[in-house]
Amino acid sequence: MRRVSTDMPNNDMQYYLRRHEEGLSNIQTKIASQKRILELRDDPLAASHAVRYESYRARLERFEKNALYAKDHYNEVDTYLREGNDILQRIRELSVQGATGTYTPEDLKYMAVEINELLKELVSLSNAIGSDGKQLFAGDKAFTEPFRIVEGNVPGGGETMVVRVEYRGAGSARKAEITGQTYADLDIGGGEAFWAEKMQIYSTMDATDYRVPADGAVYVDGYEIPVMIGDTVQAIAAKINDSPAPVKAYIDPETKGLALEGTNAHLIRLEDRQGSQVLQDLGVIAPNSDPGAPNWHPGARVSGGSAFDMVIRLRDALFRGDSEFVGSQGIGGMDLALTNIHSRLTVNGSRQERVEQTWQRLNQEIPNVTAALSREAGLDVVSAATELSMMQFAHRAALQTAAKILPPTLLDFLR
Repeated sequence: MRRVSTDMPNNDMQYYLRRHEEGLSNIQTKIASQKRILELRDDPLAASHAVRYESYRARLERFEKNALYAKDHYNEVDTYLREGNDILQRIRELSVQGATGTYTPEDLKYMAVEINELLKELVSLSNAIGSDGKQLFAGDKAFTEPFRIVEGNVPGGGETMVVRVEYRGAGSARKAEITGQTYADLDIGGGEAFWAEKMQIYSTMDATDYRVPADGAVYVDGYEIPVMIGDTVQAIAAKINDSPAPVKAYIDPETKGLALEGTNAHLIRLEDRQGSQVLQDLGVIAPNSDPGAPNWHPGARVSGGSAFDMVIRLRDALFRGDSEFVGSQGIGGMDLALTNIHSRLTVNGSRQERVEQTWQRLNQEIPNVTAALSREAGLDVVSAATELSMMQFAHRAALQTAAKILPPTLLDFLR
C-alpha cells in the first residue's frame, strides 16, 4: 500500500495557489505595460510580426527626426541667403547711382565706404553658425570658419579696407537619410552660395605625352573619378565629362594642357587621392597641397571670382572715381553674383519642399505602423481588466476554501 502523507493536500494547495498567483502577476504586468505579448511563447507568430513593426517604426521615427532637422537647416540657410541677396541688391543700387556720372569724386568715395561696410556684413553672413553650432556654409568642414577677411590699404581709401576674402571651407558633402537609402543634401557650400563667375583653370604644362603612372583616383567637386595606369590626358578629360561633377574638361589648344571650366558659378574643388598624383603631374594643383580649394598650381591660369571679388572690384572703382568701369564691369559683376544667389535660393527652396513632403508622409505612415503593431501586440484593456477581476475573485475563493480545508493546528506551529 502507498502511504498518503498528511502534507500532500497542503503541498498541492500551495502549488495551485502559486500557479494562480503567477497568472495574476502576468495579467497585471500586461495591463501595466499595455502589451499582450510578454514572452515569445505567448504568441510566436504575432511576436515575430510585432518585432518587425517595432523595427520599422523606429526607422520611420529616425527618418522623421532627420527630415525635421533638414527642414530647420534649410530654413536657416534660406534666411541668410535672403539677407545676403538684400545686401547685394543694395550694393547694386549704389553701383547704378555711381555709374550715372552725376556724383562728385567725394560722393563716390562715400559710396565706396558704405560698400566696404556692406562687404563686411556679407562676409559675416557667409560665416553664419546654425542652431546646432555648425557653420552653415562651410560644407563638411562644419567647425571651420569658411571665409576669412584680409585687410589692407586701398588706393583712395582713408582707412584699412577689405582687400581679399579667402575661402577655407569645403564642399557640400553632408547628407541626411530621410527615407530608406534616400538622402537629402543638407549644405550649400560657401564656394557655391557666394560665388559669381564660372571658374576656368588652365594648366600651362604640355600633356601630349602624359600617361598615368599608377591606378588611383582624382576628385572633382567631391566626385570620385578613377584613373588607370596608361590613361592619357584625353581619357582623363573624358572621364571628368562623364562624371556628375558640374565641370567641363578639355585640352587647351594653345598650351596642350588640361583645362577645366565650371558649368555654373562655383568654386571648383580638386584633389588627388588613393596614391594618385595625376592633377599634380598635369600642373593643375600644387604638389603636396592641402585638400580643397584654392590649391592651384603656381603655373596654372585661374579665372572666375566670388561675389566678394565683385564687390571689392566695384568698391575700388568708386574710390578711383571710374564711373565707366562701375557702369559696365561693376554692375555686370553684381548681376552675376545676384543671379547665382537666386539660383541657390531656388535649390534650397526645392530641397525644402521635398523634405516637407517627406515629413508629412512620415507623419501619416508612423501612425499606420503603430496601429498595426497595436493589433498584433497591443492589449485589449477591457478584456484584460475583466480577466483580472475574475482571477482575483477565483484567487480569494481558493484562499477561503484552503483555510477551511486545511485549518492550522498546534502541531503546525510546533513543527
